[in-house]
Amino acid sequence: MKALTYHGPGRRTWGDVPDPVVRDPEDAVVRVDAVTICGTDLHILKGDVPEVAEGRILGHEAVGTVVEAGSAVRTVAAGDRVLVSCVSACGRCAYCRAGVYGQCLGGGGWILGHLVDGTQAELVRTPFADNSLHRLPDAVSDETALMFADILPTAYEVGIRNGRVGPGDTVVIVGAGPVGLAAVAAARLYTPRRIVVVDLAESRLAAARAAGADETVRAGEDAEEAVRALSPDGLGVDVAIEAVGIPDTFELCTRLVRAGGRVANVGVHGRPAVLHLEDLWIRNVTVTTGLVDTSSTPLLLGLLEAGKLSVDGLVTHRFGLDEMPEAYDVFADSAGSGALKVALFRT
Repeated sequence: MKALTYHGPGRRTWGDVPDPVVRDPEDAVVRVDAVTICGTDLHILKGDVPEVAEGRILGHEAVGTVVEAGSAVRTVAAGDRVLVSCVSACGRCAYCRAGVYGQCLGGGGWILGHLVDGTQAELVRTPFADNSLHRLPDAVSDETALMFADILPTAYEVGIRNGRVGPGDTVVIVGAGPVGLAAVAAARLYTPRRIVVVDLAESRLAAARAAGADETVRAGEDAEEAVRALSPDGLGVDVAIEAVGIPDTFELCTRLVRAGGRVANVGVHGRPAVLHLEDLWIRNVTVTTGLVDTSSTPLLLGLLEAGKLSVDGLVTHRFGLDEMPEAYDVFADSAGSGALKVALFRT
């Protein structure tokens, strides 16, 4: 089969690799019908995730069709159309029993495209299939379902839920990439008073307004003042969600929150960021971090089916699966291409 493999910082190859097989009774092999590229894949290619071995197939988000299921798999079978979750869960360890699948001790967690071969291929082996695959209704398209493999649960769990967004809150989301835009959609579920989005690119700010942001602010010298002016009494926002993954945006979020506010870090950081405790300790500010657990995926899919959640507009570029190198180039050059989320389909 064809797959996208990692060969050290800055080096990737689309070429022939052996087909995956069922190795464990709890495995399933899924034919990839649609797949996408994540910002985390770009971090891997920069060398920010040293655990990724040379030759690893990248990718951790896909929609596909089960072609083979191990003898212990009970909830999916050959022919089922499924969402491949970005996080795998053994279902037995202490963390999984608490629904914290991202910290699985039994061989799961974020493993696809990280510690085992991932989804940017024609076929993928999915460990712990009962807990890590979700059957999809016919009414949900492959493209729409792709957004629920990673970015929607990440935005909801690590941004909205960890940040304790509630009715009447003023929320700022710094970064209008795919996860930032998903956070706009997820925040709206909680009827905040105002959602403000900060980004450098006007095209992404326009996408944020289309996704439901009440206000947008161009990143720059005056951004902090502009956001504060949009908060009640100018005191700062209730929740600041960091959705970029660089020191400047994290530190900006800590300055934007009011006393008693919450900073929810969602971005993947490859460099150290300064935590200014000399300023924050007296202001009762809560800072949270997190790896997505995907425990919310069934809930979010249900809200999608009920028409309560929309991901329209997140996919901006579409390719055939064999156009993987071109899709990477377009996604990596988002400033020039205007790409938000790319989707690749079996042809």
